[in-house]
Amino acid sequence: MQFNLLHLAWWGDVLVTLMLTHITIAAVTIYLHRHQSHRSLELHPLTSHFFRFWLWLTTGQVTREWVAIHRKHHVMCETADDPHSPNVYGIYGVLFGGSELYRKEAKNIATLETYGHGTPDDWIERHVYTKHQYFGIAIMLVVDVVLFGPIGITIWAVQMLWIPFFAAGVINGAGHYWGYRSFVTNDTSCNIVGWGVLIGGEELHNNHHAYSASAKLSVRWWEFDIGWMYIRVLSILRLARVRKIAPRLIIDPAKVQCDTETLQSIVYHHYEVMGRFARSLRETAINEVRRLLSTHAIQAKKARGMRGAIKHWLKLDENYLPEKERLALMQAVQSSTVFQTIYTMRQELAALANRSHESRELLVQQLESWCRRAEESGINALREFSLQLRSYSH
Repeated sequence: MQFNLLHLAWWGDVLVTLMLTHITIAAVTIYLHRHQSHRSLELHPLTSHFFRFWLWLTTGQVTREWVAIHRKHHVMCETADDPHSPNVYGIYGVLFGGSELYRKEAKNIATLETYGHGTPDDWIERHVYTKHQYFGIAIMLVVDVVLFGPIGITIWAVQMLWIPFFAAGVINGAGHYWGYRSFVTNDTSCNIVGWGVLIGGEELHNNHHAYSASAKLSVRWWEFDIGWMYIRVLSILRLARVRKIAPRLIIDPAKVQCDTETLQSIVYHHYEVMGRFARSLRETAINEVRRLLSTHAIQAKKARGMRGAIKHWLKLDENYLPEKERLALMQAVQSSTVFQTIYTMRQELAALANRSHESRELLVQQLESWCRRAEESGINALREFSLQLRSYSH
């Protein structure tokens, strides 16, 4: 019997392979991640079941397992109980062993029972997708060989490796190790790149950790989330309905006094506020290192260490800094009143959002005091940040 119904050229095989893997990526980000795990959108039953069926064919993943493991990652992020943190297992342990970590956690019954609620539990899920999770990928192998001939085995292998590497490895590994941070979240999440195409928008991982309930992962004007584009198309076709996206920080130039709205805005947009603080003070910190170097207060080698430590600390909790950078940070604080001021003001601002046990009136007073001291600090960037902070509305 002759197999190879499509008779494609080699480049046709490549294009079809990319298309098939991209559909799988779309299924993961739209169905498993945004719809099932975070309920940021609703899917029409037809759309939902298509994605569920496709994932059964191309990954063999069980919805309940994927959702439970991902939810646990958010709750236990960067701790010993995080199923796939590079801070625990090392970057290469997650990058190249992410699928093994997933399979290990999928066997943890407590994880499934605690975090797997609300996932499909119908007849076909129990008797087909979960009970025979590897039968689907066997069907996919047969289909690939019939359609493409012997090269279909290679196409099938690429399909099988695509999600374990890019989702379990790259997003869970590199997404907490490399990239830029727009939001100072309580973890090490990073946006790997600003254009989320290859992995369906999941490249914008720091944005997701800042606003995990948002169906849209792009936030800044130049970022692009192809998964969001697909969701918009599905919405137009009435095959999806968006429930929530990340809110915008409202700035009212007429506001010059801190009030409860300012406080609420800081609490609600805490990660973004701290990100703006980092960007506002970055140049001041770099210039202060240069000043210390020019006055021979520190040596060139120490200056390099301080500069790197300060830049990382502004965008990352110091608990996640390597020991060498923590020491350099403390040396910088001890060497300069400017660094002492920046360090103290940052710590106080970060703490304001976590004092929910105190009255709003007292917190507003503390915020007003913070702004007044910032504006009297003699640091222009800190003064300008404070003046804008007063204008935040909710």
